[in-house]
Amino acid sequence: MKMQTFTASILQDGEWFVAQCLEIDISSQGKSEDETIDNLKEALALYFQSPRPTVRPKPRKFEVIVKPENK
Repeated sequence: MKMQTFTASILQDGEWFVAQCLEIDISSQGKSEDETIDNLKEALALYFQSPRPTVRPKPRKFEVIVKPENK
């Protein structure tokens, strides 16, 4: 794990604050600036997390008779 620094642009829209990461196109919202930044941190952590399948595929081997093409 490595610590990285990002920049957020924060604006208020009614009762909500909206933060957009300027380096990566990720946004979040909250009812305060601190909550908005905390939510943006969580969104960025999920963005950088390696994908994991929710269902593991079950590999199976099978045989097929392949006829050669007539020439």
